[in-house]
Amino acid sequence: MRLCFLVEEQYRYDGMPVDVIRQLTAWGHRVDVLRPGGSPLRLSEAVRAGRHDAWVLKTVSGGPGLTLLEGAAAVGLTTVNDARAIRGVRDKALAAVIAESRGLPVPATYAAMRAEDFAELPASAYPLVVKPADGSSGRAVRLVPDPERLPAPDAGSAADGMLIAQPYVPNTGVDLKVYCVDGELYATERRSPLHPDHPARERQVPLTGEVAAIAAEVGAVFGLDLYGVDIVFGPDGPVVVDVNDFPSFRQVPDAVAKVARAILRLAGADRTAAVPPPTTPVAAGGLGGGA
Repeated sequence: MRLCFLVEEQYRYDGMPVDVIRQLTAWGHRVDVLRPGGSPLRLSEAVRAGRHDAWVLKTVSGGPGLTLLEGAAAVGLTTVNDARAIRGVRDKALAAVIAESRGLPVPATYAAMRAEDFAELPASAYPLVVKPADGSSGRAVRLVPDPERLPAPDAGSAADGMLIAQPYVPNTGVDLKVYCVDGELYATERRSPLHPDHPARERQVPLTGEVAAIAAEVGAVFGLDLYGVDIVFGPDGPVVVDVNDFPSFRQVPDAVAKVARAILRLAGADRTAAVPPPTTPVAAGGLGGGA
């Protein structure tokens, strides 16, 4: 198969997707890498119907990669995940509306263009978790104890895009990250970005039936095949606080091969014929320039 990966500079040396690309190449597939935002691209040439069997996106939420992926989908090319599904979770304001309307356990969500506008919320809504609607990787996430400590106007303006705020869910300071790979679910504990001093280590943990049902429903609601769900355990049970397309899959056993196989399946390959079982791990390392 011939695949196109959209990889922004931030992920150029990350194991996801670098090692996955190496694994696919080792299995005999051709992988082209485009770096959106790195240099001018002639769109009609970059997005050519029939040139690739599938496109895969690994970019920051607010970057230009999603537009290119949507362009590929618009001319009938296969994308991993579905481009509309990715748009649905990368816009966190939209994701909150979709999740709440489908009955997923999510906090109440408020939106504003300026952080100081959240001062109009009732005191009972505090403490608040404030973050960019197009944020990713914990970027610019703040725990705000009360209205007096909202970020000043010069710390985040309307030029930075929409913000969302959610009441803080009291928890132990440990998040549960649930990954879905090819229909299989894996759970990992990690330190919450809101509690950087909490003495927690990242580790794989057993997955309860309740959490598995929530994670599976997230995939069904948003139409995702490869994804991660951030869950915290509050006083009333598990709460979904974030959903990510193509996350890191850290602590997933044999993650590189599993993700590579999932991509081939979603791209339409006959897995039994196209993917020989790996005998040795593919060496990790960085990628060179774009194809």
